[in-house]
Amino acid sequence: MKALLIAGTVSLLVSLLGTPLFIRLLVRKQYGQFIRQDGPTTHLTKRGTPTMGGVVIIGATVTGWVVALVVTGTTATVSALLALFLMVGLGFVGFLDDYIKISRQRSLGLTPWAKILGQGLVGVTFAVLALRFPNEQHRYPAATQISFTRDTHLDLAYFGAGIGLVLFVLWANFLITAWSNAVNLTDGLDGLATGVSLVVFGAFVLVGVWQNNQTCQNVATVATATNRCYETRDPLSMAMVAIAITGALFGFLWWNASPAQIFMGDTGSLALGGALAGLSILTRVEVLAAIIGGLFVLEVLSDVIQIGWFKATRKRVFKMAPLHHHFELSGWGEVTIVVRFWIIAGLFVAAGIGVFYAEWVLG
Repeated sequence: MKALLIAGTVSLLVSLLGTPLFIRLLVRKQYGQFIRQDGPTTHLTKRGTPTMGGVVIIGATVTGWVVALVVTGTTATVSALLALFLMVGLGFVGFLDDYIKISRQRSLGLTPWAKILGQGLVGVTFAVLALRFPNEQHRYPAATQISFTRDTHLDLAYFGAGIGLVLFVLWANFLITAWSNAVNLTDGLDGLATGVSLVVFGAFVLVGVWQNNQTCQNVATVATATNRCYETRDPLSMAMVAIAITGALFGFLWWNASPAQIFMGDTGSLALGGALAGLSILTRVEVLAAIIGGLFVLEVLSDVIQIGWFKATRKRVFKMAPLHHHFELSGWGEVTIVVRFWIIAGLFVAAGIGVFYAEWVLG
């Protein structure tokens, strides 16, 4: 547990103290946010605010994780490296997207196909490697079974290992794309995506610690005797990555809260979405993550409903999608929306953790 405390504390301090330095660098280079013209007019005042703050989040996360390993003499696990690879890889795709927007002064960065290609290369590499590298107990970072609170009997490799690999790659990339877009859509108001991500990744700290205490790799645990143990390969490492991200988000929120002095940009939203997808796959809670991150799911659903209903009827369900813009155009203040959405996100997290614990109690 010492490693968790160090990882969280170091990442928080690096983010809290490093963000203002990064803001000065961005201001000096005039790397400011370009605001879309079809959005709420109140957002036009935010034009020029430094963006690409995701660089700090990623840097603080990796720094906190590395320092914790060095101080405690802990060896890096394959699961942690895979989760961080997914976070950094998608963050790099987001960085390219942000840089193009800034350099060309437009609201569109990478072309849709270029972004899909970049996300696909990172996602496929992650998925293939996640089914490799068994440990001494022959447990792999990920499994071909679809997971809820643990692996279910729905196995993608039912018709053979080759087909199972292909289906798992498709499933993993669906999750990666879905979560990346979900965080990206939510990042529309000062501090909104940062605060929601903070409580969601905090939940994954609890999941990892609990799985580590009830792991099937420890025959002495009571959970093993009652057949309720968890098959996660490196649960404590997953908790360490999650708490490093949580600490980085705490520090970043100080500067990202309204009125934001910096935005995370696609660099941050894609990185956080990738990390969320990676943690859900590697801790074997892929479906449960949709409850824990329920606020993100609502934001995506509002966008899907708006687009689908408009194409079918030429009418809109919401004044504007995603959902937070609907309330903004309805007259709610930005801070009011953000705080209430944080509360809703916290309720989803509580529900998800409740389901996770209830499943273990009921066996």
